[in-house]
Amino acid sequence: MRSKLLLIAAGTVLAGCQNMHDMHDVPSAGLSAVNVPVVTSADYVFDAAAPGGALAPGEGQRLDGWFQGLGLAYGDTIYVDSAYAPTARDQVAAIAARYGMMVAAGAPVTAGMVPPGSARVIVARRRAVVPNCPNWSDRSAPDWDNKATSGFGCSVNANLAAMVANPEDLVNGREGTGVGDPMTGAKAVNFYRSQAPSGTKGLADVSPKGGN
Repeated sequence: MRSKLLLIAAGTVLAGCQNMHDMHDVPSAGLSAVNVPVVTSADYVFDAAAPGGALAPGEGQRLDGWFQGLGLAYGDTIYVDSAYAPTARDQVAAIAARYGMMVAAGAPVTAGMVPPGSARVIVARRRAVVPNCPNWSDRSAPDWDNKATSGFGCSVNANLAAMVANPEDLVNGREGTGVGDPMTGAKAVNFYRSQAPSGTKGLADVSPKGGN
């Protein structure tokens, strides 16, 4: 009888170890959310005539209209791909400045060669989304394997993806400048401390709309 009990106990321990080993391959069994933002990238290309290294007449207006059509805004990155067009690069930078944007150094690889006497303007656009959300594929019931529900993280991470100004920050983060301003950091705290508590002024006399 004792040997049978020992075999049963050993079998239970082995089964538990096997179950815990399997859980390492289940992402939803960890602490991190399975539903996380995914950053996608798209490159838009505009070839402008730039004979002699400067934009041809009318090309600046065409480029400005292209920027408007794209809805150029913060979070986009502008590049100029042209080996011998420094004046054209400055002209593109001046047009981009109207949108509060700057031309970045370098340029991503795009399809096809830059035509001779042209300057290629590239707008790299990043977008952050949380795919497959909302996700109600799991039924609402206790999970004895301690796994997260299928929609875990959808709400918080979808809001984060919608609010982030530059989706690329979710991938690379932002490097510090090494310059700090303590007055800026303490501004919110000082404003909070300088305000009188709302209760010191008593309750406001509020009447229903249309009331006497």
